[in-house]
Amino acid sequence: MSSSAAALSGPPPVDERRKRRLALVGGSLGNLVEWYDWFVYASFAIYFADSFFPGDNPTTQLMNTAGIFAVGFLMRPVGGWILGRAADRHGRKSALTLTVTMMSVAALMIAVAPTYGQAGYFGALVLLLARLLQGMSIGGEYAASATYLTEASAPNRRGLGSSFQYVSMTCGQLLGLGILITLQHTLSKAQLADWGWRIPFVFGALFAVVVFWLRRRLQETDAFKEQSSNGDAHDESTRGTLKALWEHRRQAGLVMALTLGGTVAYYTYTTYLTKYLVGSAGMAKTTATLVSFTALALFAVLQPFAGMLSDRIGRRPLLITFAVGCTVGTYPIMTALGSASSYWSALGLSLLALVIVTGYTSINAAVKAELFPTRVRALGVALPYAIANALFGGTAEYVALWFKDSGHETMFFWYVSGCALVSLVTYVLMPDTRNAVLSRAEADAGAGAESGGGRRPAAAAADPVH
Repeated sequence: MSSSAAALSGPPPVDERRKRRLALVGGSLGNLVEWYDWFVYASFAIYFADSFFPGDNPTTQLMNTAGIFAVGFLMRPVGGWILGRAADRHGRKSALTLTVTMMSVAALMIAVAPTYGQAGYFGALVLLLARLLQGMSIGGEYAASATYLTEASAPNRRGLGSSFQYVSMTCGQLLGLGILITLQHTLSKAQLADWGWRIPFVFGALFAVVVFWLRRRLQETDAFKEQSSNGDAHDESTRGTLKALWEHRRQAGLVMALTLGGTVAYYTYTTYLTKYLVGSAGMAKTTATLVSFTALALFAVLQPFAGMLSDRIGRRPLLITFAVGCTVGTYPIMTALGSASSYWSALGLSLLALVIVTGYTSINAAVKAELFPTRVRALGVALPYAIANALFGGTAEYVALWFKDSGHETMFFWYVSGCALVSLVTYVLMPDTRNAVLSRAEADAGAGAESGGGRRPAAAAADPVH
């Protein structure tokens, strides 16, 4: 009996469970370090903004650093295309190893970047180049890890398995915030602004070396190995190409539309939250950081439970719940956060927002991977997702600060709601992908389970295998 058949007919053997645990740990830890390096820039921007951009207006300085943060997103489609293609042609493992190497180099560049006082705007240029490299890396990382975690999971546990992508993403941010809190209590504000902000980037480069070694030990997924050995000349020549992706342009459009609301909401309530609490609610930096840390920790815990729920009831109910909650709830939640005067009130409102966002974050990786066949799955997830993030996720913080600087901060709340509304229409119209078959082995195992009287998880309407 194949491993997929075993997963469908009963508990998998010990070796299979061990293999899946290793894949989960390897994919997740690497993803954690990738997103730690990515988010630590946003977490420490309040301390190093004036080191690279002189001036007396703190909001303008933050807008400059947020602009570089957004520029990093512009490279994500490039990274998604190059590394997504590599993952489809050469394997998920090789792409995962390459992305973490690129992120390590970028973190080291930021750690040693000269300030404006030392080298003028050359330091800002180094910062920009590092963010461009990080953007390429993260553009490929999302797709490679989403594809790897989904393919490496049992067919009836893909929601759970893919939920660990945002667990690891959030834990990466928590690690950055934890280091920030530690430094806030061990260094003075002057020391943090002078040199302390460089410490987390040094750590990021070192963490990536460890993950590089770990990812070298990962096994390739069965779905990719099956695709590589099928001997189909057409599949081999078009695998991971834009031509192959064009054949699935409807699914690519779905990825962009379903990402729109989720990515704007996620970055609003994670990377922008601390700045909003400091700049609009007037909260102390240390208190705002602690609010973000606690809310994100609980948010990470929620992800697997929501992923398991989607394995039982489907993906669409969770996506629709998120979109409805975000569409009608953003304005009152953000308005209340803007006048939050205590740690507990801010924490409660932040948690409410993140519970809503969980409907998207916990399962979006699985949904996107389940839309495409193996030969173009990584590219199909990477490129449209990266484009949507470049246009909307990466610019969310900049748009928020622009509205604030122009005196119309509440317009940003409506902007977030509008993006969620677009995704809501998409979720209502798209098929549920829970029963998609990701490999021939799964399809054969499903047919065997059906003929034997067992439950067949495959649904022809959502079958991307070909």
